[in-house]
Amino acid sequence: MSRIIEYLDENPIIAAIKDKEDIEYVIRTDVKVIFMLFGSILTIKDVVYKLKNAGKKVYVHIDLVDGLGRDEEAVKFLKGAGVDGIITTKPSLIKSIKNEGLVAIQRLFMLDSRSLDTGIKSILDERPDAVEIMPGLASKVIGIIHKKINIPVIVGGLICDKTDIISALSNGAVAISTSKRDLWEE
Repeated sequence: MSRIIEYLDENPIIAAIKDKEDIEYVIRTDVKVIFMLFGSILTIKDVVYKLKNAGKKVYVHIDLVDGLGRDEEAVKFLKGAGVDGIITTKPSLIKSIKNEGLVAIQRLFMLDSRSLDTGIKSILDERPDAVEIMPGLASKVIGIIHKKINIPVIVGGLICDKTDIISALSNGAVAISTSKRDLWEE
């Protein structure tokens, strides 16, 4: 995570792009870190190249790439495509991602106290480079996780306005991922 922390210090907004239309838009923004939440095995290399050529750091959500498995070979494929890191909900992939020299971001969905306990255990066992907590409005949960794991926390999902961003950052998040274009330029 330290490889991108300087970009997040400069601008803690991460553009979570979810379709082709977002690519051209995000290239024109000051956002430096991109979470790519779409793609296919046929197009991923071209999209990553275009974003990196525009000076962006690209992190691909492996679980959302069509035609790509969720295994060590898929991690190697994405490394070959030029990604800076990989986002996954699968704790078993964290080691493979890190072994390839990529940044590993584990995405967790906080639904109840059990998912909080299970998530913290998984983070401490697998040691990803960063954790993305969903939904991003869970300020109390952000604070609890931040105090227990000593790993950078990113939050995303249901971030609607600048107030949500300020709340998440003040509770310990280092960055916010959002697909809301108007927040990419805050």
